[in-house]
Amino acid sequence: MKQPSSLDELTVRHQFDRKCKMALKGELVDYIRHMDYLNKHEVILSELTEREMEGLFIMDDYDVESFHFQALGYDIKLKNVLLAEALTTLTERKRDVIMLSYFQGMSDADIARKLNLDRSTVNEHKKRSLKLLKQMMEERSNENKKKKR
Repeated sequence: MKQPSSLDELTVRHQFDRKCKMALKGELVDYIRHMDYLNKHEVILSELTEREMEGLFIMDDYDVESFHFQALGYDIKLKNVLLAEALTTLTERKRDVIMLSYFQGMSDADIARKLNLDRSTVNEHKKRSLKLLKQMMEERSNENKKKKR
């Protein structure tokens, strides 16, 4: 068997080097194309605005977890247990005034017309109701804190 000459060996090495360099260049081109694609079509989550982040998920809303109230034909749904419990302790008229004012955004004059009351009476109902609600919610909150201890 004939021994390969150093010239043949050198030629083979050069050919192998060339093939390796071509393969690496091809990989580089593929990598650059892939990175361009990612930059055009993908976004890093940390770069999203708060508003865009909110659009990425949906919260399921179950009626079991909410409380329903009615005020002058308006259906009002609450999720806050503490507030719902406090509202149930108010008289119907005071509850209606609070619901229409804070949950339906009605003015005192509009509520007065709907309930056939004076505007000052509506204002007084609202003031007293808020005071009662605050007091009841603070009491319930303190009770819950004591239970957890």
